[in-house]
Amino acid sequence: MATETSLPGQQILQSYANAHLTSTTPPTNSSTTKPSASIPAHIQPTTATATLYAFPSLEPLRFLTYPSTHLLLPLRRDILHRAVIFEGDATRQGTASTKWRADVHGSGRKIRPQKGTGHARLGDKKSPMLRGGGVAFGPHPRDFSTKLNRKIYDLAWRTALSYRYQKGELVIVENAEIESPQRRYVKEVFEACGFGNAEGRSTVIVDRNGVRNKNIREALEKAGEDGRVLERDDVDVKDLLETGRLIVERKALARIFEDHVSDLTKVGAEG
Repeated sequence: MATETSLPGQQILQSYANAHLTSTTPPTNSSTTKPSASIPAHIQPTTATATLYAFPSLEPLRFLTYPSTHLLLPLRRDILHRAVIFEGDATRQGTASTKWRADVHGSGRKIRPQKGTGHARLGDKKSPMLRGGGVAFGPHPRDFSTKLNRKIYDLAWRTALSYRYQKGELVIVENAEIESPQRRYVKEVFEACGFGNAEGRSTVIVDRNGVRNKNIREALEKAGEDGRVLERDDVDVKDLLETGRLIVERKALARIFEDHVSDLTKVGAEG
């Protein structure tokens, strides 16, 4: 999915040496200045180059190359909106339940005569106007989930990642782990790197649940105002757009791309 390239010579590395000390944000990629939508189709780049960083020092390790269909897609607000609504509908439980008139146990005998009493007309004791009666048009258990074409949903994933990449808010790291699980330590690290609450918090996406991410998981549980840790399987399109910075492990990003390329896969002709 991604190809790796070694870093250039000492002259270029010099500009990265103290990047995490002199700036509150990691160096942005030179190819992310403008969305690809503003570039004519015949001269659009075919690849996107990103820098792989060590965490939390933000020392550049090497360059990664991704197809332009992964990180250089133009912003499509309509597709992102449809994906977020689709995910939100799927999370609704739909378990609210009330008893309608027909669900209430009791006799169907009319309480009083229709005429001659001087009172309003009234049916049986299950009427919604009486205490103990049914609820008028109350909720019943239902399925709120909606449908969205898989290809559109996969395109929304890569559009969201392209949007963060082109804004310089996508940070790819080799291993998202810190030395200590203490709250003060992770706050100092995030503040020095420009990942903390002052910059809009950060979302750290790790590949799988494992002991190698134990410290940062425990630390960010205590310092939730600065960021959060999500496993790759627990991430939605909305999660990619919420916080100010997106910190993704290289392996997690590769698996995300592998799982969301159905609109790029050509189905072979049947024999």
